[in-house]
Amino acid sequence: MLEKKAYLKRVKGITFVGKTDSNHWITLDGPENFGGSNAGIRPKELLLIALAGCTASDVVTILEKKKIQLSDFEINITAQQQEEHPQVYTKINIEYVFYGNEIPIEAVERAIELSQTKYCSVTAMLQKAIEITHNYRIEKA
Repeated sequence: MLEKKAYLKRVKGITFVGKTDSNHWITLDGPENFGGSNAGIRPKELLLIALAGCTASDVVTILEKKKIQLSDFEINITAQQQEEHPQVYTKINIEYVFYGNEIPIEAVERAIELSQTKYCSVTAMLQKAIEITHNYRIEKA
């Protein structure tokens, strides 16, 4: 089994910097009225970025292997959060947006399916606790 490590250091209040085995630093922070300095992404927001980055990497790689040309690609994530504490996400929707000409629908659907059911480890972890749905759009370049 592989072991991964993360390091977090307090800067001031609830402003932290952290890095993982890849040795890249990221700033985490909260709003000023909660002891932060509003200087970085919120930890829970970072979870959504991790999900988007994981599935995006899969989908783009799968389409590239199929020689499908994208002129651009985006992911929009919408998350529902419960109001009472702990304010966990209860539902997440991933919208994949593909830009290009002659992008085969079947290839897009298969790439998303493979990411969601086989390759994206962030999805695999989160879907045990959160309902994750997805949809896609294909836009002309």
